Amino acid sequence: MLTTNRRYDIDWLRVIAIGLLLIYHVAIGFQPWGIMIGFIANSDSWTSLWFPMAMLNIWRIPFLFFVSGMGVYFAMQQRSWKQLMQDRMLRILLPYVFGMFCIFPLSVMIWQQYYKWDVNYAFAPGHLWFLGNIMVYVLLLSPLFYYLKRHEQGKFVRGLKTILSHPLGLLPALGLSIVEALVINPNPYELYAMTWHGFVLGLLAFFCGFCFVLAGDGFWTMILKYRWIFLVLGVIFFILRFILLQIKAPGYLLATESQCWILAMFAFGYKYLNRPGKVLSYLSEAAYPVYILHMIFLFLGSWWIFPLDLPVQLEFIFVLVFTIAGCFAAFEVIKRINILRPLFGLKMKMCSEFTPNIRRQERPSADTIVL
Repeated sequence: MLTTNRRYDIDWLRVIAIGLLLIYHVAIGFQPWGIMIGFIANSDSWTSLWFPMAMLNIWRIPFLFFVSGMGVYFAMQQRSWKQLMQDRMLRILLPYVFGMFCIFPLSVMIWQQYYKWDVNYAFAPGHLWFLGNIMVYVLLLSPLFYYLKRHEQGKFVRGLKTILSHPLGLLPALGLSIVEALVINPNPYELYAMTWHGFVLGLLAFFCGFCFVLAGDGFWTMILKYRWIFLVLGVIFFILRFILLQIKAPGYLLATESQCWILAMFAFGYKYLNRPGKVLSYLSEAAYPVYILHMIFLFLGSWWIFPLDLPVQLEFIFVLVFTIAGCFAAFEVIKRINILRPLFGLKMKMCSEFTPNIRRQERPSADTIVL
């Protein structure tokens, strides 16, 4: 495995997580309950999609919070607290506010038009609720994070590194997520958007993600060693939940399954994905704008494709391809218009960076892994 100070695997996992989110959202349009959560729902459902969706939906959002917490650790390495706040305001708060007033209302209008309802402008976070949570977490936890950073040789951090180099050291993180599930008792568990469950679970995952990276090589070596155990446990818990309990699993079981999938993702990513490449550089930059824009193109694709008399499987593929193509076409435009870049979470470029004969260094991963 490639040894590097850069964590390309975390960049890859962030890209993969955004990709899974996009696919999951497309799949919602093929469930009979899609309209109840604000999606355009196809009159012809593809209910068998629920099997992979059920496997994903208890860990895909917490996983992104873990990755975002890790990203803050890397972003802090060359930034003071003030610089970090300025950077997060530009990279998270600005796209969040812009999306809330300009992006999400467009998707709502498309949704209203499809169902032939009165078209009204209404602003709300919508699918961008995740950004609002991340901004709050940064504000709440950055003082603690900088304290830990300044005392990396202190007893607490040294103890943390020792604890997280052993599999039993994962029990506190698991215990926190179980306590959250028992106290808040979310129903359903996978309802994260703008709920106390999503906020608290996200806060815990964000903090634990930071601690996992702070713990250093010992943690990553440990999860690499036990990667197959995490994966097998995730599969076993899912089979128990889906087949035996028929989705009516208690919160503590769901929290445990979620942690197993997340740890397996980090472990296999660490083993196989810690490598740079042009594809990663491109997708890392594109992931944020794609996340912000995807609901508009998803709804447009649904509006045009659902009325067609096609097999439901083909409609799913066509909507997915349309959404991906639309998002990346828009990204190609956005990244070339400097004034638009900050609105979609991209840094503005200096004039010299637009000159093709000037060699540019690869962007550091710290700027690509924070959603």
